[in-house]
Amino acid sequence: MTLADWKAAAEKLSVRNKAFIDGAFVPALSGKTFPSVNPATEEVIAEIAACDAEDIDRAVKAARAAFEDGRWSGKTPAERKAVLLKLADLIRDNLTEFALLESLDMGKLVTDAAAIDVPGAAGVFQWFAEAIDKIYDEIAPTGRGNVAMVRREALGVIGAVTPWNFPLDMAAWKCAPALAMGNSVVLKPAEQSPLSALFLAELALEAGVPEGVFNVVTGFGETAGKALGLHEDVDCITFTGSTEVGKYFLGYSAQSNMKQVWLECGGKSPNLIFDDCEDLDAAADMAAFGIFFNQGEICSANSRLLVQRGIADAFLENMKERAARYVPGDPLDPASTMGAIVDGRQCDRVQAYIEHGKTTAKLIAGGERVTVAGKGHFIQPTIFADVDPDNRLSREEIFGPVLAVTVFDTEEEAVTLANDTIYGLAASVWTSNLSRAHRLIDVLKVGTVSVNTVDALSPMTPFGGFKQSGVGRDLSLHAFDKFSGLKTAWIKY
Repeated sequence: MTLADWKAAAEKLSVRNKAFIDGAFVPALSGKTFPSVNPATEEVIAEIAACDAEDIDRAVKAARAAFEDGRWSGKTPAERKAVLLKLADLIRDNLTEFALLESLDMGKLVTDAAAIDVPGAAGVFQWFAEAIDKIYDEIAPTGRGNVAMVRREALGVIGAVTPWNFPLDMAAWKCAPALAMGNSVVLKPAEQSPLSALFLAELALEAGVPEGVFNVVTGFGETAGKALGLHEDVDCITFTGSTEVGKYFLGYSAQSNMKQVWLECGGKSPNLIFDDCEDLDAAADMAAFGIFFNQGEICSANSRLLVQRGIADAFLENMKERAARYVPGDPLDPASTMGAIVDGRQCDRVQAYIEHGKTTAKLIAGGERVTVAGKGHFIQPTIFADVDPDNRLSREEIFGPVLAVTVFDTEEEAVTLANDTIYGLAASVWTSNLSRAHRLIDVLKVGTVSVNTVDALSPMTPFGGFKQSGVGRDLSLHAFDKFSGLKTAWIKY
């Protein structure tokens, strides 16, 4: 599709702006709304229902009723599988609309949304649908005279709180395994990007997910999100977002019913480039992708580049060349190579880090806030060299296209630098030495180590981190652990 094609499709786009509760779109009980703003144009897309505690309660009651009467939880795994496979197909059938909703709502390139985000979300629903009738219960080895069965059961009502950087994908990561297991879900999308979640709810109903099973409540974190975290009848919260807000949800659980809380939080992922890397061009390509893709708004972005001294100068020149290829532009233009920052507040935050870096490190690329056609929230891809390990650029999650580069001499020094962080989400390693790769996998304190690539993930493998990057794992069969409980049934005969 051309720019004209995408703009024409955007003109015809249908935007859902009410909460989805008990199978219907409804306004907030207060009647309040808030604007959903296109960060590339600063134009209001729609006024969205601003849900509060009373709306959360309405959604949780609908979800609980649906769970208890078995309209979904009582279906066989094969029956739930068929419905979720249909939902995956409906996502694919509506690829253009989903891609536009993602792009207009949070500023990502529409071509990335169409090629990566939307197919990825459909693939996640398909993967968990196909997995659910292949999960077996257990028989404990008790010996004759006793049968001890270990059964996996749905928890009940799942509260899912998702971020704005990958709105549809994160909804799929949370909701697909939760629904496949037989739970009811109340999804609270980020207030910056609620549009695709509302469309997903409509398609879920069309696919055959019964009324009340999948609900979407739109609103702010400090109101709707907090109410969901504190609700006494929510069995589990699954959250992706900042470490700061993740800690809030742990507190909400302690203040209420001790609900389970599964967190995928911040990151400051290191990318280690050793001088025995055989393909430094590929390493530079992927290092740039690892920090500039999606405007750097990725929890596992490779935001710290650690380069061995002997290759550092040449590698930095390669990085400057790669950064020049990422040019902020109209997210609907297929020729654009970088989209908009999600909103003005986040743009201000990122730029504040850049201004700090200009006085504490060496700016070698970018560093400016720009507009496109005189509008929007855009930041150039930015690289700082000679960044001290104690600099805020090295230690704090910026969530923007800002790369901090530090030089190391030895493998031991590289490991120390990589692990010197409160986060433990991901790391990348570039080396042709198989022994070194395995040594680093052993000692890097992260949930995923990508060797000779960056930020590798798949529905087949778990995603999550250690330390203050969170607890629990999304994706893979291990995701079912978050949304189910084990029950032992012991029979003596």
